Amino acid sequence: MDDERHPDAKKGIDGNRTLSGLYDLIAPVKPEPRHQSKIGEWNHGKNVVYADNRAEHWLNGFKVVSYIRGCEDFQKLVAGSKYARSAGFAMAESGPLLLQAHGDAVYFTNIKIREIKP
Repeated sequence: MDDERHPDAKKGIDGNRTLSGLYDLIAPVKPEPRHQSKIGEWNHGKNVVYADNRAEHWLNGFKVVSYIRGCEDFQKLVAGSKYARSAGFAMAESGPLLLQAHGDAVYFTNIKIREIKP
């Protein structure tokens, strides 16, 4: 997402619709601009979900979002978001992966999904 130019990045609450956040729920803590790729260059993203429901979003080697799926704070965020009508939002133990786009050209490369055993 081009946070400077895309109109959706200006909506939401306190930047919760910007690059690397949990869309419409949690705004990311952005790394310094020198650690963010320019528009048209590749970013490296990583999402990790642990067995105890802790989740992390990483951008170019920096943790930008962390939360606990299903906790009271998480449920409140979902209730105040566009996902409020999606029963069990983000709580499935397995299922399809959602790659989000906003009507513009978007490209993904080298997507890997792996289970990390405790």
